[in-house]
Amino acid sequence: MNHAPDIHVTPGFAADEADQVAHLFWQAFRLKLTRILAPDHKAITLLASVLNPHYALVARKADGTILGLAGFKTGQGGLVGGGFRDLARVYGGLSALWRAPLLSLLERQIEPGTLLMDGIFVSEAARGHGVGTALLEAIKTHATHNGLFAVRLDVIDTNPRAKALYLRHGFEPAGEEHLGPFRHIFGFKSSTKMIWTAPTQ
Repeated sequence: MNHAPDIHVTPGFAADEADQVAHLFWQAFRLKLTRILAPDHKAITLLASVLNPHYALVARKADGTILGLAGFKTGQGGLVGGGFRDLARVYGGLSALWRAPLLSLLERQIEPGTLLMDGIFVSEAARGHGVGTALLEAIKTHATHNGLFAVRLDVIDTNPRAKALYLRHGFEPAGEEHLGPFRHIFGFKSSTKMIWTAPTQ
């Protein structure tokens, strides 16, 4: 999938790239997850072990350098895998007991006919160069090629720039979810569910 002369989007990433992808993921979502997964080195250790390359589309430069990634989730799995055992291995069993329920609050249900996005992020150095656009277009193509008619993502209220990008690419708001008192843990008050629907033939 070629989207620009210097941006190429391909499925997955290699095992020896897992640490780099984990760093990029943490860079993008640290503010939302820091109260649950900090300190940084433990968060990155966990992410490197649970991020699944089979549920990722990766934007790269021509030389293979990773610029960004879009994850997705199906009934078989998603970009962010793992479970209680993975948390316990990194943080210890007692610590995992309170972290796991909080992380479960971020889980979203898969809807029939819809590809659920499981995170999209671009490296700081590559922002503003069309990487996000390339990844969104690739996700849409992936969905339609797999017989799905819609793509869903969720954007938090503290990220208006991302919401503006999604609106430009045909995603429409389809409801809000409010965190209530948990906003103090995650650092945002609400998230907007956004849906892109494939054009009818």
